[in-house]
Amino acid sequence: MSEPKTFEDAIAELEKIVHDLEDGNIGLEEALQRYEAGVALLKCCYDKLRKVEQRIVEVAGKDEAGNPVLKPFE
Repeated sequence: MSEPKTFEDAIAELEKIVHDLEDGNIGLEEALQRYEAGVALLKCCYDKLRKVEQRIVEVAGKDEAGNPVLKPFE
């Protein structure tokens, strides 16, 4: 399975997998494959969130010119 292009794509695919598993209309082997794909998507989502968190900045005030002073989010 290729990695989704966006976080939203990954979430949509994960929701589809959950729906398929909850329906119970698939066989055991396919259910296991869908579960494994869901775990991989979940890891992908966490990775994307971690990368976004690293880019977040916190507004710490303004400098003498009135421009916002930014610092990395901790």
